[in-house]
Amino acid sequence: MKKFCIIFLLSIIISVTAIGLFGGNDGGRDEVNGDYIRIHIRADSNDGEAQAVKYAVRDELVKTLTPIVAECESFEKAKQTLKSSEALLSAAATKTLKDRGFSYGATATLKTEYFPTRKYGDLVLASGEYLALVVELGSAQGQNWWCVIYPPLCFAGQANTPVTYKSKIAEIIEEWRRSHG
Repeated sequence: MKKFCIIFLLSIIISVTAIGLFGGNDGGRDEVNGDYIRIHIRADSNDGEAQAVKYAVRDELVKTLTPIVAECESFEKAKQTLKSSEALLSAAATKTLKDRGFSYGATATLKTEYFPTRKYGDLVLASGEYLALVVELGSAQGQNWWCVIYPPLCFAGQANTPVTYKSKIAEIIEEWRRSHG
């Protein structure tokens, strides 16, 4: 009986500690996170072609964004630069769609949105409001791809599967800086 009580007590302590560390129901949203600017590319639908072109748009936007954000040394500068680049980014995404035979266009808008907590390896992006460059392809009803523009961090994988941390945009920016500076 003594062994059962100890195990029961330890289970309660572990449960309370886990809730404290990983967050239980906090009754609402966390504060705005001003350290990151995300990018979300939302596919038109979940069919195979719409999902495939989403990645083609991603590749084109990464090329277009690299020289734009490479010179941004602060969150505010990145925010201003991305805001003034919305039309250019919308046009680049739309051109990629048209070049691949899609009849719908794209819009890129910098806005604040709520995101759930995401854990990728050792990095945790807490739930809350984040500034994001939202790129909507067509009706934007499909699964999305996301990354962090500022600071430049990218991830591979889905929320509930093992992921590998990659800093692809950071690598591209660094390569661009070496070749242009």
